[in-house]
Amino acid sequence: MLNFMIDPRLLAPHLPAGTELDFFDDETYVSVVGFLFYHTMVVGLPIPRHRNFEEVNLRFYVRKKSADSWRRGVVFVRELVPRFAIAVTARLFYGEPYQALPMRSEVVDDGGMVTVKYEWRRGAKWERLAMIANGTAQTIPAGSHEEFITEHYWGYTARGPATSEYRIEHSRWKIWQPAFFEFKAEVATLYGEKFVEPLNAKPVSAFIADGSFVQVFARA
Repeated sequence: MLNFMIDPRLLAPHLPAGTELDFFDDETYVSVVGFLFYHTMVVGLPIPRHRNFEEVNLRFYVRKKSADSWRRGVVFVRELVPRFAIAVTARLFYGEPYQALPMRSEVVDDGGMVTVKYEWRRGAKWERLAMIANGTAQTIPAGSHEEFITEHYWGYTARGPATSEYRIEHSRWKIWQPAFFEFKAEVATLYGEKFVEPLNAKPVSAFIADGSFVQVFARA
């Protein structure tokens, strides 16, 4: 997870109806996130040869009022996956902005060093997100920037004038702070010109999260 500050005015056009930007210490953030799906099921059913796969996404953070509380969630600008069927299914069920590209990954945890690399190919060029960390994963401190980035349990998607909402459940993650990270991509053609400056700036934070079982519950 590679996290950058961004001018909130750049994100305003992407806000689904009924949501507003979520701030941490008066700043807004976008994150480039790579992760692996294992043993995936859709509406309770396994899809043969489509259960284990990579995803790399660009997301930002929002909140939505519900009764007397706030639901804190994420909005995706783009999500990359390696198979066309996965992208079509995700668009159909969740309305998410998925794109299918050739992808490959490397995730190694030998107990002393964690190496993670996600790569995707556009044309003849491979782009990547990679990190290396040492030691063991640590508990995320309450009230921290890392907690803000990882503890959003709702997803929101604009579907025309309406907003699709879904709930995400997973245990609280632990993280490694990387000794090395790299994000190499042609941002303008991948995400749009307005993301070039923020994603080429120095990231505010970078970390590897120790994953967990995740459930997604669609609502509307």
